Amino acid sequence: MRHPLDPEPVRDSKTTVVLALGVMAALTGPFVGGLVPATLALVLAREARAEMRAAQGFLTGGRRLRTGVSLAWAGIILAAVTLTIAAVVGLLGLASPGGADFDPGTD
Repeated sequence: MRHPLDPEPVRDSKTTVVLALGVMAALTGPFVGGLVPATLALVLAREARAEMRAAQGFLTGGRRLRTGVSLAWAGIILAAVTLTIAAVVGLLGLASPGGADFDPGTD
């Protein structure tokens, strides 16, 4: 039971920022630009998690925090997949014969 002088629980504003950065990371992940917002989201999530623990239940927003972190990791994975595909396509482009180095009509 709460004490009458306890403050009302409020949503931690960092959790909203983590969610927004996570969405940006997931949307821009395939363009490799998602690494920056994903990194910022993960750093802020760590800080927000520590603040929420220290507030002992007076800061809420755990669901937003978990969703933002999941989206940030999705953005990182999308960027890694994009880089891997680009590297494979680049290597296949270098390995495939684009044409002969000599004129086929000469002996």
